[in-house]
Amino acid sequence: MRKAGDDPPDSRSGLKRLISPWEYRHLHAFMAMRFAGGGFQLAIGLVLVSIASKAGTDAERRKFNRLAAWFLLPAAANLLGGLLDLSAARTAPPRT
Repeated sequence: MRKAGDDPPDSRSGLKRLISPWEYRHLHAFMAMRFAGGGFQLAIGLVLVSIASKAGTDAERRKFNRLAAWFLLPAAANLLGGLLDLSAARTAPPRT
């Protein structure tokens, strides 16, 4: 039973429950950071893939491809996180 001075129950649902309350209050800043970081990691990963394609030996090619994977996998996660933040921001009620 709620008392008169209690806060209302958490009205967030769906995707908004996955986002921490502090992050949800600063959603646009986190979204911008994720897109910027993901884009930077994507650029570095693509440069490493292009270097790997011009490598002389198979060992060098494998080394650069493994190094590129270290940048491309987190880039995909950051860009996906930015898209999830964007969809949560679109469904948020307007501030008054």
